[in-house]
Amino acid sequence: MNSIISNKLPPAERPDLNIGYMRLSDSAPIILAQELGMYRDYGLNVSLHREVSWANIRDKMIAGTFDACQMLAPMGMATTLGVAGIRAPIITGLVLSLNGNGITLSSSLWKQLQLNSKVVTYDPLLTARALKAEIDKTGHQLTFATVHNFSTHTLLLRQWLGLAGIDPDADTRIIVLPPEQMVDSLAQGVIDGFCVGEPWNSIAVEYGAGVLATTGVRLWNGAPEKVLAVMEDWHEKYPTTHLRLRLALMKACRWLADMNHREQVIEILSQPSYLDLPTEYLRPSLTGRLFHQRAQEHSEQTNFHVFDPENAGFPWRSDGDSMIEQITPLLGKDINQERACSLVQRCFRTDLYREAAQLLNIDCPDQDYRST
Repeated sequence: MNSIISNKLPPAERPDLNIGYMRLSDSAPIILAQELGMYRDYGLNVSLHREVSWANIRDKMIAGTFDACQMLAPMGMATTLGVAGIRAPIITGLVLSLNGNGITLSSSLWKQLQLNSKVVTYDPLLTARALKAEIDKTGHQLTFATVHNFSTHTLLLRQWLGLAGIDPDADTRIIVLPPEQMVDSLAQGVIDGFCVGEPWNSIAVEYGAGVLATTGVRLWNGAPEKVLAVMEDWHEKYPTTHLRLRLALMKACRWLADMNHREQVIEILSQPSYLDLPTEYLRPSLTGRLFHQRAQEHSEQTNFHVFDPENAGFPWRSDGDSMIEQITPLLGKDINQERACSLVQRCFRTDLYREAAQLLNIDCPDQDYRST
């Protein structure tokens, strides 16, 4: 089927591609498409490049070092808008994954919350209220880390704090750290907690440095997490290449959606050429059996990572609207509704998803916005 579709398409204008990704479990679609030969099936010769920070991955794509990359869902819109002094139009025609994040507190802070580990459900409201009581008691400003100012992680962290009336800007200090620095910073007392993607929550738990207080899926189930990002002018120059790339990644996402494949995925991702991490760190989130504290029972969250292209891949513009609405207070300037709508339509290219989905016989929505 892959070769039939590939043969019907015009040749790739640029078959040799460099793609950037991060050392995260939800990099799986990008890695599996390479390992299982799906890029090759669509006439692409792909080189994968692991990066250490989201700023690096963005800057290298803007500079042309990367043709495409894994990107935080809100980041392309923020960059297109020109925040932080960088203005570059970035688009996506495919959401690579939903959910996948956790909020972890240092073990010492967790002990101060005095939550009974035998009965605590790690409910976001319960844990947020316990944190609020501790802040009120001590008057200390806590320091949390997130991976980028304009990330789903930042939105989830602020949502969680807000559940209990904690002011993220007054009661806490939120800093940005690369995912790989989170666990060491927590263990050394540089930060009191973080919101990050897997496997870094699980690693903190395994080291005994932190407790997984709650998960993103319990705050915003179905939150768009990572997208396939390209520069807008790159797409205009290489439309067939981009289509072939989306097709390969949608096939990888479909394969990943089968939970029976997850043990194989874990073995592949753990390889030194990819994530270079022990399988026991990758297994909790990819199997949906997450540990909140070391050596305790796990919780079942089979929708922790969602890769299925039929249920996860569509770049809903209503999700884009929601993210822009939440980001606006962080920008230091207002965005009127007309400009926000135009930004989302420019960056979230539902037409590109439909183009690929039609070729793969994947059903997709007729509307760009979820019905309310």
